[in-house]
Amino acid sequence: MAEKLKIGIIGLGSISESHIQGYLENPHVELYAFCDIVHERAKEKAERYGVKHVFTDYNEMLSLKEIDAVSVCTWNAAHAPCTIAALEAGKHVLCEKPTAMSAEEAIEMKKAAEKSGKLLMIGFVRRYGNDCRILKEFIDKDFLGDIYYAKANYTRKIGNPGGWFGDKSLSGGGPLIDLGVHVIDFVKYVMGNPKPVSVYGATFEKLGSRSNIKGKKIYKAASATDNDICNVEDLATAMIRFDNGAVLVVETSFSLHTKKGNGTIELFGTKGGAKLDPELELYTEINDYMADIALDAETALSFDGLFQNEINHFISCIKDGTKCESPAQDGVEIMQILDAIYESARTGHEVVLEG
Repeated sequence: MAEKLKIGIIGLGSISESHIQGYLENPHVELYAFCDIVHERAKEKAERYGVKHVFTDYNEMLSLKEIDAVSVCTWNAAHAPCTIAALEAGKHVLCEKPTAMSAEEAIEMKKAAEKSGKLLMIGFVRRYGNDCRILKEFIDKDFLGDIYYAKANYTRKIGNPGGWFGDKSLSGGGPLIDLGVHVIDFVKYVMGNPKPVSVYGATFEKLGSRSNIKGKKIYKAASATDNDICNVEDLATAMIRFDNGAVLVVETSFSLHTKKGNGTIELFGTKGGAKLDPELELYTEINDYMADIALDAETALSFDGLFQNEINHFISCIKDGTKCESPAQDGVEIMQILDAIYESARTGHEVVLEG
């Protein structure tokens, strides 16, 4: 039996649990080392999962030559330094989304991967969902034809996680870089990864964290307190043009005066249309009649196995040489889009991306 890959995890906040569970279910790996700046958190999780090596300094953890690969699950500001250090130490890396704080950082990460010869995979987990797989089957078989317009929404009524998510120095931004990145990447991916050419965007800081709201509360970050900084946008919207002529309109929020949050994705093509809300619906023409189609299948995104699919793919890429479905270059392009939206919001003008 082949020796199991030894895995380290940097950053043990909420998202790390999804990575941990994914690795625990994969028979080809061993959780070998945990690292977090909060020693008590790292120690507690290490004891819970039987991990012997515990660190508060990721450089010390990366000095263990036997570690084969790491997941970077830190706040956004640490993605680039942790990833680059891991690659330079000869480790494969699965870095959570967003890739970094900027496209410039993402490019440096990609260069480090190329220099090291190790895999850098970006955690665009929506690419590994059942809804994405089914929708892409129809797109790849030309059911929608030429997709020329898309709309994507990921809005919350009250959904600022607090902690580092609201601190721009650690997160890089608010719902756009945290939530919008998911649906922007999803649409770009299923459309065949066209290149972004221009962006017009706007952001708003009007409602803040809404910590005064009574009643139902939403998920909070592991680091959340009652006195957290909140200097990120609470709403972002943008129009993105691609080199194939397609346009994507995106809307995302942490806080919004609305009846309920929205998580819909819509695609419009020359032969048909599609909508995830959350089930997949298809629209087309049959015998010159308009037709709406609902599939007899589980098409709503299932979180059961979502991260498992991503982790399994990461390990397959390392062990079997499988082509990576979410490579570093895709992370660079998504960061270029996010940077451009924030820059357009700042200046009030369209931002043209370099070819």
